[in-house]
Amino acid sequence: MALEHDCIFCKIIKGDIPASIVYEDEDLLAFTDLGQVTKGHTLLIPKDHQKNIYELQPETASRLFSKAPAIANAIKEAFSPAGMNLLNNNEAAASQSVFHYHLHFIPRYDDTDGFQPSFADHSDDYSAEELQKIASQIGEALKKQ
Repeated sequence: MALEHDCIFCKIIKGDIPASIVYEDEDLLAFTDLGQVTKGHTLLIPKDHQKNIYELQPETASRLFSKAPAIANAIKEAFSPAGMNLLNNNEAAASQSVFHYHLHFIPRYDDTDGFQPSFADHSDDYSAEELQKIASQIGEALKKQ
């Protein structure tokens, strides 16, 4: 298991920094976020240091995402949120601040719970032909992997 000496999440994994552990196994660690956006805000991370979704190994992703429903359902059972956002930021431009892959579970209680995800409506910005071209470009890049 690769760890980075100056990564805060790697320090949590090693036990150098305390955390409120929700779940732990050989490959994964889940703990409550110190900056609770809403009550129950939890992070799920691989123990192996992988920077972001671009570096996340398929085997790691499989283990992580196979545990995600159980974490979400445990939060749902514990706090009865009205919904939940799953969030992952990749690179500084997308507001990633800890460069160790992590998945946020943010329980939602109502529209005044303090978390305001926003998606601007750009549905008129692209024609059907442009959307098809975008899809083709992504599809071609996927074939190369």
